[in-house]
Amino acid sequence: MNRTILRAGGATLAVVLAAIWAFPVYWMINTSFQTPGTINKLTPTFLPLGGTLKNYREVLADNSFTAALGMSLTVTAIALVLCVLYAVLAALAIARFRFRGRKSFVLAIIVVQMLPAEAMFIAQYKMLASANLLNSVIGVTVIYLAMVVPFTTWMLRGFVAGVPVDLEEAAMIDGCTRMGAFRRVTFPLLAPGLVASGVFAFVQVWNEFALASIILTENQKATLPLWLRDFAQTSNLGVTEWGQVMAGSVLVAIPVIVFFMIVQGRMAQGLVGGAVKG
Repeated sequence: MNRTILRAGGATLAVVLAAIWAFPVYWMINTSFQTPGTINKLTPTFLPLGGTLKNYREVLADNSFTAALGMSLTVTAIALVLCVLYAVLAALAIARFRFRGRKSFVLAIIVVQMLPAEAMFIAQYKMLASANLLNSVIGVTVIYLAMVVPFTTWMLRGFVAGVPVDLEEAAMIDGCTRMGAFRRVTFPLLAPGLVASGVFAFVQVWNEFALASIILTENQKATLPLWLRDFAQTSNLGVTEWGQVMAGSVLVAIPVIVFFMIVQGRMAQGLVGGAVKG
């Protein structure tokens, strides 16, 4: 009886915490379908009955939104592919090989994560300015890579170390090269780690705002977080159109949701398919 009560209490608490966490997201979506008159009422409207799609039409009609969407997709795709590639190779080197300076390299990865990002803004800005890479896809991608690769490498290091080296040695005895053993044996077992680190890198790059606001100063080169800031500051007779701002926020969040829905199936497959029979 006591165990049943504890389970019911824990489930109730989990549902309450989930509702608290999800309420801001629900309120954002709810507000995006409301008219300015409904939003400004003293009595809140919890259901967008009789709502409108005008807010979404206004956002999609903004040409700067399309440009910002293309910029974000380009930067995120390039940064994600390069980040996973570099992180896999670095994690493999750290977990599988013993070389001079290995411990110092691992320590450097940890120290880099301890530094606040704001402390490096000036140095990063001057570096890109000297290379004439401000307001460019290459410049912002390089900075984003430097931001997400260290932690992604640290995440993948644990997954690589969790795969027994005996499996690679057995494959090499059967005729595989070291690279072939990694590609055919170790790499498929890293699917959960690759997906988890890829999701982390995607979310970090997609939502990054502070650094982009310094590097990307031209409106036509803005990413979606920068566009949303400028869009929120645009007012009509001194009144912010919160319905349109919420609609823009929903559209910015949709790619993250779609990306996670695509990879979550592969994450589950990797979790159950990575079992090793001994």
